Amino acid sequence: MDIISTYGFMLVATAAVVGFLMAWGIGANDVANAMGTSVGSKALTIKQAILIAMVFEFAGAYLAGGEVTSTIRKGIIDSAFFVDQPELLVFGMISALLAAGIWLVIASWLGWPVSTTHSIIGAIVGFAAVGVSTEAVEWGKVIGVVGSWVITPAISGFIAYLIFMSAQKLIFNTDNPLQNAKRYVPLYMAFAGFVMSLVTIKKGLKHVGMEMGTAEGYAWAVGISVLVALVGSYFIRGLKTDAKADKKMHYASVERVFAVLMIVTACCMAFAHGSNDVANAIGPLAAVVSVVHNNGEIAAKAQLAWWILPLGGIGIVAGLAIFGHRVIKTIGKGITHLTPSRGFAAELAAATTVVVASGTGLPISTTQTLVGAVLGVGMARGIAALNLSVVRNIVVSWVVTLPVGAVLSIMFFFMLKGIFIA
Repeated sequence: MDIISTYGFMLVATAAVVGFLMAWGIGANDVANAMGTSVGSKALTIKQAILIAMVFEFAGAYLAGGEVTSTIRKGIIDSAFFVDQPELLVFGMISALLAAGIWLVIASWLGWPVSTTHSIIGAIVGFAAVGVSTEAVEWGKVIGVVGSWVITPAISGFIAYLIFMSAQKLIFNTDNPLQNAKRYVPLYMAFAGFVMSLVTIKKGLKHVGMEMGTAEGYAWAVGISVLVALVGSYFIRGLKTDAKADKKMHYASVERVFAVLMIVTACCMAFAHGSNDVANAIGPLAAVVSVVHNNGEIAAKAQLAWWILPLGGIGIVAGLAIFGHRVIKTIGKGITHLTPSRGFAAELAAATTVVVASGTGLPISTTQTLVGAVLGVGMARGIAALNLSVVRNIVVSWVVTLPVGAVLSIMFFFMLKGIFIA
C-alpha cells in the first residue's frame, strides 16, 4: 500500500509512457491489417492509406475502443492474487506494456507482421505465472483466447472465400463484367457500411453520451448503408470500359470499380482495427490507473479515465504514420498477388469478423484475422497462388512472439520489484 501511495503519480506516468509505446507499436505493426491489402492491390498509395487510416483508426479507437478492455484487464489473470500486494499488479502491467511495446517496435522495424494480441497476452501471462503464481493465470480463458486465434482466421477466411466467389459468379464470369460490377458493387458497399455503422452505433456512441435501442440502432445502420451504396453508385456509374487498360491486364476496367470499393472497405477495416486493438494498450494502462486512484484497492469494475482512450488512439496513429509502411509492404505484396477485387474480399471479411468479435469483447488478433482472409482469397484460386514461404515465416513469427513477450515481461517485472521494493 505504501508503494502505491508514495509513488502513485510516478507509476501512472510510467504506465502512460509505456502504454503510448505499446499503442505506437500497434499502429506501426497492425497497420498492415488495415491497409496492407489496399496498398498491395494498388487501390491506394501508401500516403493515401496512411491518411485514411489516421482518421478511421483514431475514430475506431476513440468511439468503440472501450468494449474489449475489460477482457484484457480482468479476464487473463485472477485479481484475487493481487489484493494483498496491489503493487505487483501495477508492476506487472507496466512490465507487460513495456515488453510488448519493445517487441512490436523491433518487429515493425524488421517488417515482421506479428500479433499485438499475442504480444500483450504473452507478456501478461509471463509476469503473472513466474512473478506471482501459476494459479494467478486464468488458464481456461487463455485457452479460450488461443482458440479464437485458430477460429477467427478460419471464419474470416471462409467469409473472404464466399465474397470472392460471389464476385466471380455475379461479375467476372458474366458476359458484361463492367455493367454487372456497377449493378452489384453498391450492394457490397452497403454491407460494408452496415457493418461499420452498426458497431459504431452499438458500441461507440455510449462513449460520447449517446445510446440507442436495438431497433433504432439497426434502423440507423440500414439507413447509413443505403446512403453509402447510393454515394458509391454515383461515383462508379460514369466509369467506362478502357480497352487499352484491359489489353494490359484482364478485367482492368472492372477492377477500377473495386478500387473505389476498396476505399470504403479500407475505412471499415481501419475503424474495426482501431476499435479492437486499442484494448491491448489501454487495458493494462487502465488497470494501473484504477489501482493507483483507488489507493491500492482493486475495483471489481473500473471506470476508464477520460484521457486513456485518446492516448491509445493518438499512439496508434503516430506509430502508423512513422513506421507503418514497413509492415504494409510485407503483408500487401507477400502472401499472394492481390487485385482490388481480391483485396476488397479480404478486407470486408476481416472487418466483419473483427467488429463482431469486438462487440462480444473477445480480444482476437486482427493480424491473424486478415491473414486468414487473404489466405481464403488465395485459396479460391488454388494453393499455387499462395507464397507458402512467406506464410510459413509469418506463422513462425507468431509462434515466437508469445514467448518473447513473456520473457521480456518477466525480466522487467523483477527489475521493477528490485527498484521499488528492495
